[in-house]
Amino acid sequence: MVLTVTDVTKTIPQSGLQKPILDRVNLQVQAGTSLALTGESGSGKSTLLHLVGALDSFDSGEIHVDGIALSNLDETGRAALRRSNVSIVFQQFNIIPSLDVAANIALHAKLAKTHDPDWEALLAQRLGLTALLSRYPEQLSGGQQQRVAIARALAMRPKLLLADEPTGSLDEETGDAVLGLMLDLVAESQTALFLVTHSQSIAAALDQRLHLSNGGLT
Repeated sequence: MVLTVTDVTKTIPQSGLQKPILDRVNLQVQAGTSLALTGESGSGKSTLLHLVGALDSFDSGEIHVDGIALSNLDETGRAALRRSNVSIVFQQFNIIPSLDVAANIALHAKLAKTHDPDWEALLAQRLGLTALLSRYPEQLSGGQQQRVAIARALAMRPKLLLADEPTGSLDEETGDAVLGLMLDLVAESQTALFLVTHSQSIAAALDQRLHLSNGGLT
């Protein structure tokens, strides 16, 4: 398994007390497959994604990413994991305004020392970005910027791809196209995908789906 979450509990402060937002959560995702996590706003979906991405710490339990126990990592180790094994696609895109599309796509792969121009060219071609490689983010539509973010995330060949509402700001047609391309590329590159979404139709397109409510999964 690329991702294993075992009995993970996370609490947050509320009214002077510690409120459990995740209570002994368990899930697994294997290479080349996808899992959708749904739930109401405030249910803890993004919190769980941040824990899996080593962006936050959990109170108890364990998370393994490609066999690495996250509880054993210090901040340097967490940063190294995100550079080498884990990519994250946020709804806000977070592409660099001062870099053109080609440089944005290559950025994380170069940091991870996995820069592969042929793979990046293939990603650009599959995501409809080849003609846009010399453009800057301000010259792109929202759908184009999201495709750049996905290409950048996959360019480093991560073991695990995390996506937080990756099509939430796109129209339905563009969102469906972007999701389909993402799923195809995940399967081809044998990456594990863990995706957070409010959309039942998006969740239905993935291999597995879980719902988070009252701190637990169903």
